[in-house]
Amino acid sequence: MFRLIRHSLVAAALAILVACTPQAQDQIARNAARSALTPVVSEQFPGVPLQPALDCLIDNANAQQIRALAADAVLGPTESTLQIAKDIASKPETLRCLAINGLPALLR
Repeated sequence: MFRLIRHSLVAAALAILVACTPQAQDQIARNAARSALTPVVSEQFPGVPLQPALDCLIDNANAQQIRALAADAVLGPTESTLQIAKDIASKPETLRCLAINGLPALLR
């Protein structure tokens, strides 16, 4: 039942996205992905500045990761959300971004 509801909500969200321009679709998906990541980053990475960390994760996620995270935003984060966050965070470009943007915010 839970899975059916989740799929229905995701399908409805995708139907709305289809009516948007590609740029609007991308922004909506990124905002939804950010929404799914916020509680995960807050809980799993305490002390890390939230906004810079979210920016680094979203900016370094691939399209498939953004879509999966956006789907997780519908009903809340899952174990998959955490795994995707860890996968993105382990990319060298994400680590560089966090070092450049996250550490200075931490030192303020």
